[in-house]
Amino acid sequence: MFTCSNEVKGSLLKIFHHLHQHPEISWEEWETTKFLKNIVEKEGCRVKTFKKCTGLVAEIGSGNPVVAIRADIDALWQEVNGIFQANHSCGHDAHMTIVLGVLFLLNKFPLNGTVRFIFQPAEEKGQGALCMVENNVVDDVDYLFGVHLRPIQEIKSGFCSPMIIHGACRFINGNIIGNDLHGARPHLGANAIEIGATLDQMLKTIHIDPLVPSSVKLTKFLAGGDSSNIIPGHAEFSMDMRTQTNEAMEKMQGKIDLMIDALERFYEVKIPFKISSNCPAAVLNNEAMNIMKDAIIKVIGLDKYVPPIQTTGGDDFHYYSIKQPGLKATMLGLGCDLSPGLHHPNMTFNRDALFTGSEILATAAIEAMK
Repeated sequence: MFTCSNEVKGSLLKIFHHLHQHPEISWEEWETTKFLKNIVEKEGCRVKTFKKCTGLVAEIGSGNPVVAIRADIDALWQEVNGIFQANHSCGHDAHMTIVLGVLFLLNKFPLNGTVRFIFQPAEEKGQGALCMVENNVVDDVDYLFGVHLRPIQEIKSGFCSPMIIHGACRFINGNIIGNDLHGARPHLGANAIEIGATLDQMLKTIHIDPLVPSSVKLTKFLAGGDSSNIIPGHAEFSMDMRTQTNEAMEKMQGKIDLMIDALERFYEVKIPFKISSNCPAAVLNNEAMNIMKDAIIKVIGLDKYVPPIQTTGGDDFHYYSIKQPGLKATMLGLGCDLSPGLHHPNMTFNRDALFTGSEILATAAIEAMK
């Protein structure tokens, strides 16, 4: 069993503070990549970066099996205290710190294989994992472990789960394309705001199997300008879709396609849209989960073990398993008193979880090599 020394804890807290203070949004994590590269090179890792995207891979050890540990590195773009900015409100600063902690713990430990650290960009866009797959990062990987901080509503501080059963999530961007109208002549065309309101109400009529958690909602709608006497004919919108299964997601998509087609015909406008990103539901692997379960019990005890948790949140982590079917993967759910919640601009958590996460993942890596 691994234990973070006071020296390691001090280093990790400094790393976390730096990453927290220097967030970068998806596909723009250039300085984050440089910062991480500098650390892993000083640790003597073999390092690979990419020509067309941010992120990097670092390795220690040699031979088989190959155990990979993934951290997402991007931040969200959101309003924080009245100012829009990059912000690590999903905990990716913590995930990077935890995975570096695993490196510090394992670097002087005799390894019976290879440990690969994947620092992946653009998780928030649902596209970073696919980029890593396309760069052959997991072609020879036997086991893949991830980690994600969990809100206090799911797991209490000091408790951990061996698997996060994410649902599928999909994001749509679209436009309403019509003509602006004089405010005194609404009968001459369609009001894009009314179309958006109708779409919003129609989405509420979608009913999926009640045993399968699901939700769909508009998350952006922009229409109109500074002139109050102009009825807007154009609008931009975004939509967030969530289902617990991939099958339910396709059923929901079919209903939305029909709704938008009906709105186009009824209002005589064009409503082009596209799927901007798409994350599949979790792929479960019992062998990987059991390894993580054993690591949790060894580090924090059976009384702090929590069975796999189900959440409608999504993560592109599961693309690795879908694109590489032989991969044995799971994601550690880390209890840390996270509140008020993930993606809240003022999210906070118990920093001691950084050390617990590193110790559990390091133990899981060694268990996977036995």
